[in-house]
Amino acid sequence: MSTMVEMKAISHSFGKEKVLKDIQLSVNKGEIFGLLGPSGAGKTTLVKMIVGILESNQGEIFIDNERVPSLDLLKAIGYMAQSDALYHELSAKENLNFFATIYGLQKVERKKAIEKVLEIVDLTDHMNKVVRNFSGGMKRRLSLAASLMHHPKLLILDEPTVGIDPVLRQSIWDELKKLKNNGMTIIITTHVMDEAEKCDRLALLRDGNIIACDSPESLKEKQGVSTIEEAFLAFGGRKG
Repeated sequence: MSTMVEMKAISHSFGKEKVLKDIQLSVNKGEIFGLLGPSGAGKTTLVKMIVGILESNQGEIFIDNERVPSLDLLKAIGYMAQSDALYHELSAKENLNFFATIYGLQKVERKKAIEKVLEIVDLTDHMNKVVRNFSGGMKRRLSLAASLMHHPKLLILDEPTVGIDPVLRQSIWDELKKLKNNGMTIIITTHVMDEAEKCDRLALLRDGNIIACDSPESLKEKQGVSTIEEAFLAFGGRKG
């Protein structure tokens, strides 16, 4: 299987605090890859480096054999941050139109893309509503829609389903699986154990270290346990 993302000896510190320690990871093309760990484990820092927002103190990252950061890669990546990067005085449709313009989508292509992503996140009926009046969950859904506007080959989602009700969360996961089946590579950070089970492979993070990496089933099998939470604790995820 060919590699979409390659991380080689990635380390990073904020001042004297070392938040990532010698990260070695490969993400295959066309898989849903999860980064699982508690707050402070280093998940967000790592995805910001993959996107190119942060540069590591040590190591290299490659996306489809091209070194990060790279302007050429920006249109190949969809990124949904933990905090919503939305214009609250604009409607949902106007927000998406803005992002479509940034990604260089032409007018006809733009209209189709907006309709498609609004359908994915179940916001079609709210497309003309001003974002300021959206609930937190609706804002998360619109942020996800924005990250999908240009149909990226690599989609990076940082805690995408926080504040979203269970029914819609399941429908979003159904859509992520469809995107994956159409060839998209997806990296998702989460601290929710049942979401981690839905990933093809998982890297377990604790205090800036990868303590294990494999499929959810293999991780459970290696420790002789029945849940990812038990596997995480068995691999060393427990606070010492």
